[in-house]
Amino acid sequence: MKISMNWLHEWVNPSISFDELTHRLTMAGLELDGVEAAAADFTGVVIGEIIAVEQHPDAERLKVCQVNIAPDGTDADTLQIVTNVGNVCPSMKVPVATIGAVLAGESVDKPFKIKKTKLRGVLSQGMFCGADTLGINDGSDGLLELPSDAPLGDNIRDYCQLDDQIIELDLTPNRADCLSVEGVAREIGVLSKTAVKTLKIAAVPTSHNESLNVTIDDNQACPRYAGRIIKGINPQASTPLWMKEKLRRAGLRSLSATVDVTNFVLLELGQPMHAFDLDQLQGDIQVRFANNGEKLTLLDGQKISLKDNSLVICDQEHPIALAGIMGGKDTAVDDHTQNIFLESAFFKPEVIAGKARQYGLHTDSSHRFERGVSPDLQVRALERATQLIVDICGGEVGTITEVDHAEALRNRAAIQLRQQRVTKLLGIEIDADLITTMLQGLGCTLKITNEGWQITPPAFRFDMAIEADFIEEIARIYGYDNIPAVLRPFTPRIAVQKEGQLALSRLRDSLIQRAYQEIVTFSFVDAKVETLLAPEQKQTKLANPLSADLEIMRSTLWSGMLKAVASNLNRQQSRLRFFETGLSFIAKSNGLEQRKKLAGVITGNLYAEQWASSNRPVDFYDIKGDVEVLLAQASAQTFRFEAVKHAALHPGQAARIVSDSGNNVGYIGALHPKIQTQLGLNQTVFVFELDLGMMQQKNIPAYQKVSKYPSIRRDLALLVDETVSANDICAAIDKVAKGESNTRIGLQLIDYTLFDLYTGKGLEKGKKSIALGLILQDFSRTLEDAEITAYVDLIVNSLFNETGAILR
Repeated sequence: MKISMNWLHEWVNPSISFDELTHRLTMAGLELDGVEAAAADFTGVVIGEIIAVEQHPDAERLKVCQVNIAPDGTDADTLQIVTNVGNVCPSMKVPVATIGAVLAGESVDKPFKIKKTKLRGVLSQGMFCGADTLGINDGSDGLLELPSDAPLGDNIRDYCQLDDQIIELDLTPNRADCLSVEGVAREIGVLSKTAVKTLKIAAVPTSHNESLNVTIDDNQACPRYAGRIIKGINPQASTPLWMKEKLRRAGLRSLSATVDVTNFVLLELGQPMHAFDLDQLQGDIQVRFANNGEKLTLLDGQKISLKDNSLVICDQEHPIALAGIMGGKDTAVDDHTQNIFLESAFFKPEVIAGKARQYGLHTDSSHRFERGVSPDLQVRALERATQLIVDICGGEVGTITEVDHAEALRNRAAIQLRQQRVTKLLGIEIDADLITTMLQGLGCTLKITNEGWQITPPAFRFDMAIEADFIEEIARIYGYDNIPAVLRPFTPRIAVQKEGQLALSRLRDSLIQRAYQEIVTFSFVDAKVETLLAPEQKQTKLANPLSADLEIMRSTLWSGMLKAVASNLNRQQSRLRFFETGLSFIAKSNGLEQRKKLAGVITGNLYAEQWASSNRPVDFYDIKGDVEVLLAQASAQTFRFEAVKHAALHPGQAARIVSDSGNNVGYIGALHPKIQTQLGLNQTVFVFELDLGMMQQKNIPAYQKVSKYPSIRRDLALLVDETVSANDICAAIDKVAKGESNTRIGLQLIDYTLFDLYTGKGLEKGKKSIALGLILQDFSRTLEDAEITAYVDLIVNSLFNETGAILR
């Protein structure tokens, strides 16, 4: 928001410097975005009156003007100026750059100095100035015409108060109360401990009783609406220069006197207003929600099709304005309007929020109504605008029609503020009288209690709702930079990390050591991708997604990771190893379940480009090896891989990971070829996803005695069906080992390994040969052949009973 410092000084005039003031505003949350001068840097420009105009004798496009700049109105200081401005005429008052005047040039270091000169043989003793020349361009072309009462000879800088600075404030959405000169002046007053002048607005005497009835269909959406008829205004009346300048310095262009007044009140008090051409209205006013498909042509000429969530102002035939956003073109005031209906309303912020963007709009009105306009401002603003219109345009004023259901909004409940709580949260003691002065300066009503204060916040401060809000205000006004930057005393506490708990950082480090890179993707994903990867999973939609392709909460981390893979492959990065940790979101009957997952993806060659050895593409066993490294760290339990059918994975190259307690820990496999094609992936991709909640425990390292007796190895060649998996063989062996003890490593069988696989010639169809090595050892003696044979026989019998394996 742009504000003229001169305008602010009409309300509050602190004794502190400009730099100190802007610093305090910034520290109080009203951040200074920029400062600019109200006009260009020039000297020697005064107010002159054109006495006579003659045609230049030798140039058709030039005119010779006699100009009086004498303060007393005599012709003692008459200048002759040759100009090419076409609209000059006698009695016109204009800015005149006299001999020696310095005007702004094309750049700061190249000013332009006015000198006595001859144009086509005729002496010229100065130059007329337009708004552009003075750096106060408001969109008008040509010579800047001044009011007829402008004092001759006065410096134009003094007359137009151009020695002014314009500040631009960046306001947070909760500070809608500062979207006006009155609001910023109130803030300056409390920050600088300076009295703020009160704008006294008296009721304008009425001269007729003509009015329009107002009907509101939804009192919650529009709790308050006020309006009045003003008849017989002068549509050709000019906006005073002082008002034009205030509008210009706030970034608004002068349009017409009536519109300028509504814009002026908007800036001054913060109340958006609208003036309708009374003669174009068809009956009384109705405030309602639009019907789907109703049409409205807005002031900017845009034709929109209304939606049923949009609040509109209507006459008895059709919508005439988009409530809180923009008026309609058909009922707009113009150069012929003599009778107006002036509107001032309060619309609930939740009703207006987002509606302007819905139609591709953003206006000064919507900006304020979305953030909240004071519900006690409507009649006050209406009286202020009425007085200004009557002063400038004349007219006969009618009575105010008001529908008011905003009593509850204006009379807010008191909130307890404890002084002890202020000290506790801010860490410093602030004098109670100072706190009282601060809060009163912000417009609060206070009642002192034993513990502190009972505070009723003002109607214009929607962000004051709980005790902490007032403490924040106290800190703002006191000054954050005045609060000592010291740490409060505290006793440090170190979180206890259980030795048997597996830290996520260990898993991260393991993957990084295996050349994986950690990535972070959105928890919001594309519904189409989610459907491909988890078609049976119920999707959780966002109410207000960031974009159409980020509308679903992910049920698997693969949804975001595969998009990252596609993006990298499209940028010639063919060898990728990514991992990510994050939450997945599963819709359950009792709500949304969040589970922490670790997922990874690999694609491309096994090794980076090098010369030492031949390369090959990664396969299922490469990623399986990476996952086994992770599982080995969760050593409190064992895991096995089981073949599985998964919608996202390649048939025959998919497995689920199951713990020894039977819990499903995750999935691993090659991405399904159809999904790979649909995602635009031109090479095979392997993925895994693990549930971190199932991998939190590890065995605590403990000393284990080393036997001094020799170990014995026995190799077996087994013939089994092709359908028998390595997991089945291991389970049969473990069954024997666990019969001796509760660990996989028994008293005698200390380890085993599958070291060979053979299929083909010499074997029956559907059979395969597996070579198995058994390692046995005892801690008290050397094992004898008989007991070794007996133990091996136990294992062979178990293998036969569990898998049908026989010795070759």
